[in-house]
This record gives sequence, structure tokens and C-alpha cells, in this order.
Amino acid sequence: MRVNKYISEAGLCSRREADELLLAGRVTINGEVVSTGAKALEGDEVRVDGEIVRARILASTPAAKRAIYIALNKPVGITCTTDQSVSGNIVDFVDHQERIFPIGRLDKDSEGLILLTSNGDIVNEILRAENHHEKEYLVAVNKPVTDEFLAGMAKGVRIRGQMTKPCRTRRIAKFGFAIVLTQGLNRQIRLMAAEFGYRVTQLRRVRIINVKLGHLKPGQWRNLTDAELKGLLPHRTQW
Repeated sequence: MRVNKYISEAGLCSRREADELLLAGRVTINGEVVSTGAKALEGDEVRVDGEIVRARILASTPAAKRAIYIALNKPVGITCTTDQSVSGNIVDFVDHQERIFPIGRLDKDSEGLILLTSNGDIVNEILRAENHHEKEYLVAVNKPVTDEFLAGMAKGVRIRGQMTKPCRTRRIAKFGFAIVLTQGLNRQIRLMAAEFGYRVTQLRRVRIINVKLGHLKPGQWRNLTDAELKGLLPHRTQW
């Protein structure tokens, strides 16, 4: 494990702050000063300013620490991947001290609400039920929105050899509309609009089931409330 991640997951500081400690020569592994990019192997002794850094995993139990559940307003340009070799990946962008995963995806060119968690089980549970979950988007396009366009989008569109599920649409501006989907095909809204000769110029997700984007600014995140968690998976009793 990279030593900056090791320090962060031990709860000492964020990964970016750990990088600053490394650049300042304040981190040692087995008594030797190390720099950014260094890795800590199992059994290595990591110290910051001479103090041993101990992994919190050893002291944690499932009952002692609740998993992380957050809502992020993802900016355009951030990629929803846990692959940290990808520039602009969402994990490094959030830089949470816990290891977190995005629940589903939002295109790099799109912005808005995405959920992340440290609970891998809940990721699978939500994704398995994805085609029953409502997701609402606000969309800007390059020409005036017509009744025919909205009706055609709502009815379903053949993209990449398959019909999209019926959905709800409504006009919100001359060049804008809202759409509520219950499926998550890759670049679905952009491809649907293209079938009618429209080009999406801006796409923002504002709701996932009962969780709303609200007043979060691009790049900001917050913890989900208990009510939001229960709304996401009402049959689940432990979080």
C-alpha cells in the first residue's frame, strides 16, 4: 500500500496532507526517510515525526464503526472509477480518509449527484435494484424542446440495439427539460436525445430515489441522513 494511503487510512490526516508530510521529510519506514510514491509493506514500521502510525483496522470491529455513506455533487471532468491510475478519478477527488466506492456511475461530461460508500455490500444491493430506482436529471440541449421530442423520449428510444424503458419528461425551459429514468445505460440520455437530432450541452443529476442534490455546490459532499439511508434500501436494518 502506498504510504500516503496507509497514513490516511490510519486516520492521521487526508492523503493530500500525507503527501505534504512526505515531501517535508517527516515520514520514515523502518527508520529510513521516504518520499512520495513509497510503499509500506506488511510488518513495516511507519512513523510520522518519530511517532508510530498504527492502522485503525486492528482496533475496529463492525459494531464499533459505522460505514461511510455520502452524497457528492460531482463536477464535470471527474471520472467515476476507483482506478487511481486514472487522472481525475473520483476516489482521489473526494480524498476521504476511509476507502470509498461510487455507487453506480455518472459520465465524465456530466455533473451532479452521485453516492459513495465504504460498504461494498450496499453497493451491490443498490446496483442489483438499479432498474427500479428513479434517477432525475436536468438537461440542456442545443435547440428548442418540443412536445414531440418530450413524448418520444418518454415513450422509449432504440439505442445501441435495445429500447429504453418508458420514462417521465417535462419541459423546464426553452432549451431545457427534466427526465426521470429507472435504468442506467451508459450515456443513455445523450444517446436518446441524439436520435431526435438534439445534442446535450449540459446534464445534471439532481435526485437518486429519495436523495436530492439540494444546495450542494460542485465538488462539495455531505453525509447521508438516517432517513435517506432507509429510503434507499427500506428493507435493510443494519448500516
